[in-house]
Amino acid sequence: MTPPAEILEGSQRDILLLCDHASKAVPDDVDLGIAPELLDLHIGVDIGAGPLTRGVAATLDAPAILATASRLVVDLHREPDHPALIPLRSDGHAVPGNEHADRAERIARFHAPYHRLLANRVRAQRPRLILSIHSFTPRLEQGGTDRPWEVGILYNRDARAALPAIRFFEERGWVTGDNQPYSGRLLNATLNRHAEANGIPSAAIEIRNDLIRHRDGVAGWTALLAELANSLRNSLARGVAAAQ
Repeated sequence: MTPPAEILEGSQRDILLLCDHASKAVPDDVDLGIAPELLDLHIGVDIGAGPLTRGVAATLDAPAILATASRLVVDLHREPDHPALIPLRSDGHAVPGNEHADRAERIARFHAPYHRLLANRVRAQRPRLILSIHSFTPRLEQGGTDRPWEVGILYNRDARAALPAIRFFEERGWVTGDNQPYSGRLLNATLNRHAEANGIPSAAIEIRNDLIRHRDGVAGWTALLAELANSLRNSLARGVAAAQ
């Protein structure tokens, strides 16, 4: 059986990288009832997020955890009781194979092991910063409007890492969304559970997927996110020093 996540090890254990939507993989015994090419779209995977997470982890020599199942099988970035945990429709595309899915079985097989792995890792590693890497489509197919942001920073109540991250991108001229293209007050399940609940500064980084769907884009954003991580290390350290 495929493990719930791919784990990349690294020596710089003050940072942990996460990628909930890294994979488009669907187990052979799960029939979603969709055309296979739909899995290559943003509804099946966060385009570019997996390669980007691997690149940043390698550059920083930092640990990373990447999910191994498509978000159409189960959305790991949702609470277990969320209506869209097992999506019946995504951006106008029906997922008929999910209509009669055994919710408890999907949670037990995919969702619970993934989050148990994250919880155990956070407990053992004790990172000082958690960054979650995602991507978003420039425009939804069904009734969407253009999303002008090149990068968005999502966060809930704890903004210790998020606000410096927003400033970082704005100072470099990137069109940056503050809790855009959607709000971390509503969609922040993984970081709420594994970062904020443990008092660990965190931010979800959403990059517009047309910027990272090719190798050169991934390489450029790998360097940028590695620079961001080091910048956040410094700003968080200054904050701790000032509080002492």
